[in-house]
Amino acid sequence: MDHINTSLALRLMPLAEEVGATGLVERLLDHATTVATNDEERGWARFEGLKRMEAKVESFLALAEECEGLEDSQLLTAAVQHYVALVHLSEGRLEEARATAQRALRLRSSVNDHKGMAYGMALLMSIAKRQHDEDTAIAIGTERLELLAKLNDEEGQMEALADLAHCQATIGEFGAAQDLFNRSLERAQDLASLSGQLVARWGLADIAEIQQDYETAMLMLSDSLHEFLAVDIPAPAPLRQRIQDLTELQNAPADEGSA
Repeated sequence: MDHINTSLALRLMPLAEEVGATGLVERLLDHATTVATNDEERGWARFEGLKRMEAKVESFLALAEECEGLEDSQLLTAAVQHYVALVHLSEGRLEEARATAQRALRLRSSVNDHKGMAYGMALLMSIAKRQHDEDTAIAIGTERLELLAKLNDEEGQMEALADLAHCQATIGEFGAAQDLFNRSLERAQDLASLSGQLVARWGLADIAEIQQDYETAMLMLSDSLHEFLAVDIPAPAPLRQRIQDLTELQNAPADEGSA
C-alpha cells in the first residue's frame, strides 16, 4: 500500500471487487483518501465512497457543486454529473437526466476529453430514445460515430452503428437500418465479438420479420447460434427461444399463421 497513490488505488478497486475481495476494496478506498495530495484527488475518493454506500442523489449533486469550485476539476465534475444523470435515468426522471448529461458533456468538451464525450453522447442518445425523440437520438448518434471513428475505436463504432440502426428502424427507415446493422456486424466479426454479432443479427432479424421475410430472419438467428456453438459457449436463452418461436411460426398452418 505504501507505494500506491490515490489514482492507482481507485483503479485497483474494480479488480478487487471482481475477485470478491471486499475487505481489500475498503482498504484501497481508505488508502486513496488518506494519501490524496490535493482536493481533486480527495474528490475522486469521495465520489467512489458515495457510490459504494449508494448515497442519495443529493450527496452527489453537493459533491459536483463543490468540485466546480476547484481548479482543473472538469473531469471530476463531469464524472459526478454523468453518474447523477444515470441515476435520474434509472428513476425515469428524463428531463433531469437530459439536463445533467448535457452539463457533463459540455465540461468534457471544454477539456477535449474525447473518450468521455463518447460516453456522454451515448447517454444522451439513450435518454432521447426513452423520450421518443428519435431525431435528436440520430443526430447525437451520428456525431458520436464520427468521434469514435477519429479515435479509431472499433468496438465503440460497432456499438454506435447498432444504436443508430435501432433508431432508424424505429422511425421506419429500414433500408438505412439494415445498412447500419450490417456495418456493425462487419466490425463485430473483425473483433470476434459474440455479443456484437448477436446485437446486429438480432436487429437484422427484427427488420426481416417486420417485412415478413421469415427465411432471412431465421438465417440471421441461426448464424448467431452457430457462432456460440463454434466456441463452445452456451447460446443465450432468448436467442434459443426466439429461434423456437420463429420455427413454430413458419410451421404453423397458413390460416393460423395469418390469424
